[in-house]
Amino acid sequence: MTLKTVMLTLLEMTPTPTPTGIDTGGLADFLRAFFAPLFLVVVSVVALFFLFTREITRFVQFLILAVAIGVIFYVPNIIEVTAKAIAGALGIK
Repeated sequence: MTLKTVMLTLLEMTPTPTPTGIDTGGLADFLRAFFAPLFLVVVSVVALFFLFTREITRFVQFLILAVAIGVIFYVPNIIEVTAKAIAGALGIK
C-alpha cells in the first residue's frame, strides 16, 4: 500500500512539458495599445496642418480616411466580422 502511494506521489510530481511556441494571446491588445496613441498624435498634427493652411477639402478627405482607419484600430474583431459579412453576401460559407 505504501509503495503504491509513493509511486503515485512521484508520478504526480513529475513536471508536465511546457508548450513550445510563441504565446500570441494578447498580441492584438498590445499592438492596439501601442499604436493607437501614436495614430492619434499623427492624425492631430496632420489635421492641424491642413487647418492652418486653409485646405478645407484636403482636411475633410483626411478626416474621413482617419476615421475609417481609426475604426480598424479601435473596434475589436472588425476585420473578421467584415470578412464574414462579405462572404455571406457572396454566398460563401
